[in-house]
Amino acid sequence: MRLDHLSYAAGPDGLAATAQRLGGVLGAGFRDGGMHPRFGTRNFVLPLAGGTYLEVVAALDHPAADRAPFRQAVRARTENGGGWLAWVVAVDDIEPFERRLDRPSVAGHRRRPDGVDLTWRQIGLLDLLDDPALPFFVQWQVDPALHPAADAANGGAARAPGIERVEICGDRDKVLDWLGQPVGGIDFPVDWVEGEDPGLTAVHFSTARGSVRID
Repeated sequence: MRLDHLSYAAGPDGLAATAQRLGGVLGAGFRDGGMHPRFGTRNFVLPLAGGTYLEVVAALDHPAADRAPFRQAVRARTENGGGWLAWVVAVDDIEPFERRLDRPSVAGHRRRPDGVDLTWRQIGLLDLLDDPALPFFVQWQVDPALHPAADAANGGAARAPGIERVEICGDRDKVLDWLGQPVGGIDFPVDWVEGEDPGLTAVHFSTARGSVRID
């Protein structure tokens, strides 16, 4: 179990503008990640150090995607100004989580602009919609060389930004129980903060320009 990626909902100014703004702060450029046909969204992706990545995601404007829960969550966050949406945990085997949650995972895929399809299975998104402090889980079904963070891992993104720590507003014990982890079982630093709105509230990044906090 490890942190796989962080999702940031585009602001009202749009996907490209939000990615450009965040890239400017982090000193790195996002790339067009393509579309999630099943989920009614598309994203821009930034590989990070440590095998993780950052995505900026926006809802597709298409009636057929209106009922997709993830699209609904992204659109609502965008209409509220945009910002942090979710943190996502990668697992090697999703079956134990299916048994624990007593429901099947669902298939996901993203089609990159170059035509490559990235596939995975995921579970826990609906729980995230009920409690934004909770992550959801993914099991990738592609060659590791195609993982969105692979370029940074292979040195393709020189001095890629890295995640120093995250700030989460929520019930710490509930999150650890959801993860199935003991106290201290999360493999990256988390600051548990107080506030009115639960969820991922801020992320501290290491960059070539020093430490940067994005809320």
